[in-house]
Amino acid sequence: MNSLGDDCTELKKQYDACFNSWFSEHFLKGRHDDSLCAPIFKVYQDCVKRAMREQKIELREIESEITTGEQNHEQQQQEKPDHTKS
Repeated sequence: MNSLGDDCTELKKQYDACFNSWFSEHFLKGRHDDSLCAPIFKVYQDCVKRAMREQKIELREIESEITTGEQNHEQQQQEKPDHTKS
């Protein structure tokens, strides 16, 4: 999957590769220090933030959409009949 900004896609690939390596070679073996990928993550994060500004995407809009989606999901779950009870 490409990144939000075309300029960030290569950075995303580098971060994904670092994360996947860290996850399998460190985290799953009980070593949870995630500083290995922190430098590339910071560069990638800055790139994404810049792309968001350029595309006029507000983080509040995204958070609002996520919250609304979660609320809709919870509401749908509450509305489903519980067939496990007899």
